[in-house]
Amino acid sequence: MPSQEHDEYDPTKVAGNASPEAKQRVARGYAIIARKTSGFSAPIAERLRLVEVDVRGKAEEPSREEARVVCETEVAEDMVNIAGNMHGGCSAFLVDVCSSTPFAALSPDGAMGVSQAINMVYHAPARLGDKLKIVSTTITVGARVMSARCEIWDVTNHRLVASGVHIKMDPSPAKTAKL
Repeated sequence: MPSQEHDEYDPTKVAGNASPEAKQRVARGYAIIARKTSGFSAPIAERLRLVEVDVRGKAEEPSREEARVVCETEVAEDMVNIAGNMHGGCSAFLVDVCSSTPFAALSPDGAMGVSQAINMVYHAPARLGDKLKIVSTTITVGARVMSARCEIWDVTNHRLVASGVHIKMDPSPAKTAKL
């Protein structure tokens, strides 16, 4: 599966009702993650494909907005455990990365916060070659704390692989050095 240059996304080719600027902020978020990720997860981050960005009123509270971001990838050799299934750590990495990006769609500066907690539930295995659809939706976006839910769907076998809730917060301001 070829790598996609997230900086080079043409917002008109990404599905969804979000503005071109919101789509570009999400793509920029993926680009930052892909560039700054190292170790086992670098090639995994590079293979994520952004396919949809939506922004809409929350069903429960229409005066508030929620963002929904969909990306896709395939389970590759570097994502599987000894049994040939996608490793739980890889699922957690995908939830971490993908659930961060809907915040960029809602933030004028593309801010995605820093992780505070991730709660994972594993539902079914995904095997080498399975196509994955990763759907992330904001739950709350407050002044300092934000949360999103993420579902990893196995499109090949029509089942939910894993889900997670990710709580993030704005980083504390840097402390100035005392002289």
